[in-house]
Amino acid sequence: MKIAIALILGASTSVAPMTATWAQFVKGNEAVFQTASGRKVETPPVTASIGKPCAAAAHCHAGAWNMVETADGLAECTEPSARPTTCRPSTYGTQKLPRLWVVKRGTVWLWCQYPDAQKSCVDMAARPPANLIVAIPQ
Repeated sequence: MKIAIALILGASTSVAPMTATWAQFVKGNEAVFQTASGRKVETPPVTASIGKPCAAAAHCHAGAWNMVETADGLAECTEPSARPTTCRPSTYGTQKLPRLWVVKRGTVWLWCQYPDAQKSCVDMAARPPANLIVAIPQ
């Protein structure tokens, strides 16, 4: 019994760092690609009705953080378009926060519940309730 507990504890401590490292990018995100000159990253366009930016350090943000790939790496942003001052370095793996992962598949920008473009994603441009990640019971 003691050996089984030691194996489980040993396995859980060695898996945790791999999970945090794996989530530092989004599997299937077509907004991040390699070229001959290096890594290139696209961010969603700023919509005309977005308004004044909420700075990441201003404590004016309510809701889930948008996890966006930027030129500096994965960032937590108050909005999906990642305008200047609206992002901060990612705390994924060290701080529990509500998060939505911003990914691109083809020409469509998506919000995903997990860091995987194939799981639980909705079109950011869709109107409610189609843009809700959690299904509403009918």
